[in-house]
Parts: sequence; structure tokens; C-alpha cells
Amino acid sequence: MRIHIGTDHAGLEFSQTLQKHLREAGHEVIDHGPQEFDPLDDYPAFCINAAKGVMADQQAGVQALGVVFGGSGNGEQIAANKVLGVRAALVWSESTALLARQHNDANVIAIGARQHTVEEAISYIDTFIAEPFSFEERHVRRIAQLAEFEATGTIAGKNVDE
Repeated sequence: MRIHIGTDHAGLEFSQTLQKHLREAGHEVIDHGPQEFDPLDDYPAFCINAAKGVMADQQAGVQALGVVFGGSGNGEQIAANKVLGVRAALVWSESTALLARQHNDANVIAIGARQHTVEEAISYIDTFIAEPFSFEERHVRRIAQLAEFEATGTIAGKNVDE
């Protein structure tokens, strides 16, 4: 599988360690930066580029997922979710990694590098990558509603305020 990675200064060490782990596990890793430590860098472009990479690959039929890092993971998740079609989930446990795939068909996860050990992050990422989407009707329906809102600004029959 192809894994797109984006971070900022807070997640740079995590990113380097996790990229090595992912490559050793047989994944192709695309690093969207940064390449060097800059305590004043900004995460949005790195995370948006990782999310765009995931979407381009998925649209081309390439199996791909993304992982974005920062101090808390919150801003990184928000940045990734700005890309049309991305469903980025903030992950803080194996359970949230599992449910992000099973229930939400998340294609990007965000992890707070200042919130977890490298070992924990590796566990979350491995769980996320290994878990398939469940395709349960209720989850498919909910994801379709999100996509409809993203495309049209409403969800037919669901009383979305206009």
C-alpha cells in the first residue's frame, strides 16, 4: 500500500521513525515534508499535500492511505479534511484507529506526536492500515450523506439548515 505522510516540526522525528517502520513493512511511503526541522514551520501545506496525494492515488485506483502528525493532531486533521473526498480522523488509541476504518472509511488519520509514544503511534498506524471498511449499510449511508453535503451543501431529506 502507498502511505502519504505529512507533518510539521512537532511530528518530524515521529515521521522519520514511522516512515522507516512502514517501509520495512513493505509499504511505499511518500513524504510530503518537512525535510528538516524548522520550529516556525506551518503544518497546513504539508498535511494538505499528503491528503491530496491520497485522493489522487485513490482516484487512480492505487491503494493509498495517509497519516498526518503535529503536536496534538487537531490542526493536521482539520487541514487534511479541507481536501475534497478526504475523511481524516483524529486517532488516540487502537480502538479509534480501528473504528476510523471500520465505520468511517477514513483515508487519513491524524496523530498528536506530543500526546503519544512512537510505539503507540506505530500500533495505531498498523491497526489503521490493516483494518478494512466494514461496508455495513448504515456506515455506507452516512458516508454518502457526508459526500452529498460536501458536493451540494445539503443532505436531501435530512433537514440541513440552509
